[in-house]
Amino acid sequence: MWSRVGERTRSLLATGLRALGPPLGGEYYDRLEELLLGADVGPAMSSKLVQHVRARSPHTVDEAREALVAAALSVMSSRPRTLTLDPAPACILLYGVNGAGKTTTAAKLAHSLATQGRKPLIVAADTYRAAGIEQMVLWADRAGVPSFAGAPGADPGSVVFDGIQQAGRLGCDVVVADTAGRLQSQRNLVQELAKIGRVTAKAQEGRAVESLLVLDATLGLASMAQARAFNEALAMTGLVLAKLDGTAKGGAVIGIEGQLGVPVKLAGVGETLDDVAPFDPAAYIRSLVED
Repeated sequence: MWSRVGERTRSLLATGLRALGPPLGGEYYDRLEELLLGADVGPAMSSKLVQHVRARSPHTVDEAREALVAAALSVMSSRPRTLTLDPAPACILLYGVNGAGKTTTAAKLAHSLATQGRKPLIVAADTYRAAGIEQMVLWADRAGVPSFAGAPGADPGSVVFDGIQQAGRLGCDVVVADTAGRLQSQRNLVQELAKIGRVTAKAQEGRAVESLLVLDATLGLASMAQARAFNEALAMTGLVLAKLDGTAKGGAVIGIEGQLGVPVKLAGVGETLDDVAPFDPAAYIRSLVED
């Protein structure tokens, strides 16, 4: 699966690393830093990784590549990456900006949970757009899982609350809630997101809540401002990187995790319902630097 992820980034990094030959001196490390910058790792993080590699004093190109993998993994989040789904019914809130991939992620995640033997309920809480509700319900039908839809204009927090109650009545053990897209600069909508979080916590009465920020991986480090603003409104338990298969900025994963300390829990790697997977940092980093 990871062979499909970050293919454009891999072509840049792996090809560039292969072209870098000995001696492993100053010019080598300068060019290594340029490659990392080109993959959108970020200036500060690129410099930090190169320093880590130099400190290992590698003698061969292969040793330098292994040192780079170790360095990247060392700065990424050490927090658990598995979804907390017990005690049931758990609730997974998906939020982020318009177009990030929340709706398709909700359907993919619910489909994945169903194949694992869970009984998910999708809650369509994007009440600002009637088309958004219809789209989510359609995706739920495609995924073969039940859905609970709010009415257009309804309070989204109330919709999530009612959806959680409905899950209990139906015997569903996990709620996947799709919320409206909002920009981090829209203060009223960001405050509403905080309210959704509070209402959800109240409805759950101590049961598991996952708050997952969905980021468009093609934006790279440009999504950092989004993540910081949203995290202030509703503390993230994890990140979802959608469209990870089509980005040339896959190195941003390292920078984002390194700065936020929040783990990427899921990766969207294609267009079908099966194209979502738990994020494996070691496999991902290796996929970027190895042919």
